[in-house]
Amino acid sequence: MTQTVRWIRFPDAQAVAADAVQRILQIAAASITARGVFRMVLAGGSTPEKAYRLLAGASADWSNWHLYPGDERCLPEGHPERNSSMIRHAWLEQVGIPDAQVHWIPAELGPEQGAMRYEEVVREALPLDLVLLGMGEDGHTASLFPGYEPEPERLVVGVTDAPKPPPERVSLSYTALARSLNMLVLVTGEGKRAAVARWRAGESLPVARLDCAAGIDVLLDEAAWYKK
Repeated sequence: MTQTVRWIRFPDAQAVAADAVQRILQIAAASITARGVFRMVLAGGSTPEKAYRLLAGASADWSNWHLYPGDERCLPEGHPERNSSMIRHAWLEQVGIPDAQVHWIPAELGPEQGAMRYEEVVREALPLDLVLLGMGEDGHTASLFPGYEPEPERLVVGVTDAPKPPPERVSLSYTALARSLNMLVLVTGEGKRAAVARWRAGESLPVARLDCAAGIDVLLDEAAWYKK
């Protein structure tokens, strides 16, 4: 697989988040006009959180948005370290997306049971309109870490040995993430610079295994940028 990646640079993380929000709103409006619905995969992490806080103050046709987290930690519902807790607090408590249209991962059931339950939901949502992702300092994305080989036929996978705590997680697979019409990856901070360099050099990082027929837009700040 050869990625088509468009590298788009901004001065800082807030500018990355602001541009991401404009792209999200444009894709949402176009999707709703074309198909009456907008289906988006959500990322955890500090830069997506900045985007969610901006979305909380935006105007949109929220009644036709459907949201699907890209991954979740196997922690009890409401735990402060779950992605769902951050997303609710930063964004969803302030806007009118119907609760039934936010499809939380039942990760509290454990990695295998949670993955099986969520796979049924994701299968019905394909193709997705937009996948939003981040990248870790080791090049992981969602909860797909270096060295992990998910079964290619699975849309959702249970992770039992993540190198970052907690070790048990539920994540969309590369296969599911590729079934999207648009893909945005947000990368900010000097700590990501080495992984960006390795990605651009062609190393087989998890983020380098992403695919999208329309190509991947990587929005990154100057701190994360690497010049060859």
